[in-house]
Amino acid sequence: MAEANISTEGRGRSRKLVGKVVNDTKNPGRAQKTVVVEVVRRFRDPVYGKYVKQRRRYHAHDETNNFHTNDMVEITESRPLSRTKRWVVSKLVDRPPE
Repeated sequence: MAEANISTEGRGRSRKLVGKVVNDTKNPGRAQKTVVVEVVRRFRDPVYGKYVKQRRRYHAHDETNNFHTNDMVEITESRPLSRTKRWVVSKLVDRPPE
C-alpha cells in the first residue's frame, strides 16, 4: 500500500507576507514558539485616491525561537496549528543592528 504524501507541494501556492516581529517569546509568560508579526499594507483609497496604511497582526509559529522583536521576517500560510496560529515563519529578511 502506498504511503500518503503529507507535503503540500503541488497543492497550489501558499500565501507569503513580509512583516515585523512585534512580540516574541523572550518575556516570561509569553507563548513559547510563537511570534506576533505585524504586516503593513499600503493601498490607494478608492474614493479619495490617497494612500492609506493598514496594519494587521498574525500569530506565526517559530519552532526554534530564533526571531526577536523588530526582525523583518517572511511568514507562510499553513494548516491551523492552534486557535490563532495559521502561519509559519519561513525566513529572516532583515535584522536591525543591536
